[in-house]
Amino acid sequence: MIPRYSLPDMERIWSDTNKFETWLKIEVLACEALCELGEIPVEDLNNIRQKARFDIARIDEIERETHHDVIAFLTSVSEFVGHSARYIHMGLTSSDVLDTQLAFNLVEATDLITKKCKDLIRVTAKRAVEHKMTPMVGRSHGIHAEPITFGLKLALMKDELERGLERVEFARKHIAVGKLSGAVGTHAHLDPRVEEYVCSKLGLKPAVLSTQIVQRDRHAFLLSAFACLGSTLEKYAEEIRNLQHTEIREVEEPFAKGQKGSSAMPHKRNPVICERICGLSRLLRANAMAAMENVALWHERDISHSSVERVIIPDSCHALYYMLQKFIYVIDGLLVYPDAMEKNLNITRGLIYSQRILLELVKRDVSREDGYKFVQRNAMRVWMEGGEFMDYLLEDKELLKILSPEDIKQCFDLEYHFKHVDDTFKKLGME
Repeated sequence: MIPRYSLPDMERIWSDTNKFETWLKIEVLACEALCELGEIPVEDLNNIRQKARFDIARIDEIERETHHDVIAFLTSVSEFVGHSARYIHMGLTSSDVLDTQLAFNLVEATDLITKKCKDLIRVTAKRAVEHKMTPMVGRSHGIHAEPITFGLKLALMKDELERGLERVEFARKHIAVGKLSGAVGTHAHLDPRVEEYVCSKLGLKPAVLSTQIVQRDRHAFLLSAFACLGSTLEKYAEEIRNLQHTEIREVEEPFAKGQKGSSAMPHKRNPVICERICGLSRLLRANAMAAMENVALWHERDISHSSVERVIIPDSCHALYYMLQKFIYVIDGLLVYPDAMEKNLNITRGLIYSQRILLELVKRDVSREDGYKFVQRNAMRVWMEGGEFMDYLLEDKELLKILSPEDIKQCFDLEYHFKHVDDTFKKLGME
């Protein structure tokens, strides 16, 4: 059965309930820090801790009048807390809460994404080892080139995914930064120790310096890392789509019992999941570009980035997490057809061994230019006339003056091309 779009953990992170809960946590932690500094009486802090809560319907009602989400939230909380609410949000500006909440939630979301990426790497490594020596043709420019193994193709994917994971993990460090430094970042109305206290409780680092906001190069970097990882997923999803062409059909994404490929043609088995991954990758790249546009803001802050981020950040997290989940399903259940790979390997009737012939000629003191002519003139006969490449070589009297028939036949050894595959797998930690 195809796993459906069920991402409860990611949905929870970006829900309104979790957003307001995080806002409340930040506000209460700030009150705790202020109490330790003697700015808030203990009894008021206790009252805030006991009574602080919010009502989403009430927040929506107030926001319709105020057109300000943080004020609507604070008003709702104050209605529960009462007189002690005067200490809530003391010395803070809205972005102190918004940006610290965003960092906290982005860390949560990024951790989910990295875990899912590690799951995909494990599945890919497993399938790579399984097909380490499954021969297939390598293609350049879409044209048959020389033999490779399907395991090498998957090993390459595993290696690239690990680089993508490394970038995301590095970007996580840059995004795990909060700020409670006031309207222009000077801490004029709030001791820096409050910022340090709140951020440490949330597992964040306080920004060394901020304006009214945490600087948006951090967010652009994270979404760029997401886009890069998404592009890797697209690359290999597109490879599967190409290899699933009816004329090739070397692999096929899973096709579940009861699944339908077309409303009109009952025979269709379409690579719909891989197509979906390719499409969503475009969204990630577009969102990364929008995040870069958000870096340049007026003076100590304007609001042009805010509306964009409300869309691009949750959407990018959802999309990438979903893409990873779907690709795990595809790779784990990927249908591999070694017989088709062998058949396709031979459809050019031996042309894939042309370089080996050329190199054997060079070893016998033939110039590359002359050797190339020897090989190419026989190769072109295969393209234009059909027939077997080896047969044409064995008929070439000029070539036979340099290479014996046995020398030529030895150049058509498939296993010759795989003698270093084990070494490559060892380098990738997949012995």
